Amino acid sequence: MTDKIYSGEEIEELRSLAADHLFMHAMQTNDWIKGGLQMFVSGNGCWVNDVEGQKYLDMMGGLWYKSAGYGQQKIADAAYKQISDLSSPPAYSTTPSTVKLSAEIASLYQDKKCRTFFTSGGSESVETAVKMAKKYQQLNGKPKAFKIISRRFSYHGSTAMAVSLGRASYSDPMGPEVAGVVYVPHYDSYRPPIPGNPSPDQISEWLVKELETTIIHNDPDTVAAFIAEPVSTSSGIHLAPESYWQGIREITKKYGVLMIADEVITGYGRLGEWFGTMVWDVKPDITTTAKALTSGYIPLGAVIASEKVANAFIGGKKETFSHLLTFGGHPVATAAALANLEVMKEQQMVKNSKDMGTYLIERLEDLREFKHVGDVRGGKGLLAVVELVKNKKSKEKFGDEIDLYSLMPKFLRDKGLLSYRAGDMISICPPLMINKDEIDFIVEGIKASIEDLESHLSSN
Repeated sequence: MTDKIYSGEEIEELRSLAADHLFMHAMQTNDWIKGGLQMFVSGNGCWVNDVEGQKYLDMMGGLWYKSAGYGQQKIADAAYKQISDLSSPPAYSTTPSTVKLSAEIASLYQDKKCRTFFTSGGSESVETAVKMAKKYQQLNGKPKAFKIISRRFSYHGSTAMAVSLGRASYSDPMGPEVAGVVYVPHYDSYRPPIPGNPSPDQISEWLVKELETTIIHNDPDTVAAFIAEPVSTSSGIHLAPESYWQGIREITKKYGVLMIADEVITGYGRLGEWFGTMVWDVKPDITTTAKALTSGYIPLGAVIASEKVANAFIGGKKETFSHLLTFGGHPVATAAALANLEVMKEQQMVKNSKDMGTYLIERLEDLREFKHVGDVRGGKGLLAVVELVKNKKSKEKFGDEIDLYSLMPKFLRDKGLLSYRAGDMISICPPLMINKDEIDFIVEGIKASIEDLESHLSSN
């Protein structure tokens, strides 16, 4: 790990080069040129250091993925050894690291006879899973099954098809969406989809019936799959009760609809279990993963097919899954993933996620005393959110006149915290090795930032 601090001249040169040539992901170029682009050079555990020598706690774990934390030399060494031995194999072959990773994933997954199809990342995993589900149905007596049911405002990736699946509020519109996507309501504990003051189980019962009605209305023979995240970060990090997920699984089985669990964010320990569906004792047909599979050290995604689904593709030419991604399952990435999972086991990160997640939600509950804190959600592993509202009683959201997604990251950064997913929703998704002192640092920083916001609102 380098501790190099760049000189003012070097920093200005880098910012000048970026201003002229860099196209940042999901950021307005004018904003980061004007505000100054943050550049980081090193990290250890939950902490990172920027080019100016400032140290921050990354409370978002990169972007939902830095589960093993920064500076894990074992992961770097594994990638270096693989790239030194064999950077990539000839076409239509594989390497020991990729084979071993498929077996390691099976050992962690609910279905020990599953097969894993490797991709380069989350969006590719979702695209692959949908294609796999449609072909599975064609091979199993449902040739007209092309529709995918998803939950409104979920996020399943940034490709054209993946954007069509959820239509998250921050995704760019792309004109006509991919045909065959049907939407059902999302689980929302704070603003429930039915009137009154329903219990979580009552909300679940209504949503499960709505899914069944939607399947029937669209003709079950035309519905290939239902896709959902165990916990959707884009729609507010709402944790549904077991009755919801058990009900969803029952309905999908009843109508021969495959259940795709999108675990790109929740997979590999985030919710205190190796996979989020384990929290509710649900066994999906297909699971998509990425992000924490390598903890972001190298890009890699994976689609885990249950034995039932995988076996449908064993046979002749007709049964072949003719799907190919040039860098899917790249051996350097699979070697890094193996080391990453080994590190997570050695340091008991999944257990720590469960334990520290309980401590985190207990600490966050204290924030409810603030005038503009409408809700606090979490408690299953290290994934939580503090929701800010304009009016606590009516749950009215802030309008565009208050740019929370500019204000809150700045307030947090001033307290030594990094989060670019902080606005009306302050998301918390730190590395899984975090300790109580670091959680206290996060909560106290959020508390001070909310105080800054309330002072700002009262003076304007």
